[in-house]
Amino acid sequence: MARGDTKRRRSIVAWTFENRRTGGLTIAQVPNASLIVFIVAAAASHIVPSGVWRDTTLVAMYGGLLVWAGDEMIRGVNPFRRALGAVVAGATIASLVLR
Repeated sequence: MARGDTKRRRSIVAWTFENRRTGGLTIAQVPNASLIVFIVAAAASHIVPSGVWRDTTLVAMYGGLLVWAGDEMIRGVNPFRRALGAVVAGATIASLVLR
């Protein structure tokens, strides 16, 4: 492997994962409010019986996930986080359409 190839690979990784605010590498972050809503609603959807309450938890679950994904696409700290938001939004919408 040539020295330039290694340098180029590092620059691609840095560009993809570098946090634009801190300069560090960011892959995962502490969950924000919308992701916490998703997690709590997903757990609750397995506990509550079917009916209105289950439908409510599913709306909160999908809504929280879509809000999180949209936030990542708009305000993600690096291209990886923005792409992750786009993939999650697309998968969530596809899941809802196919439901």
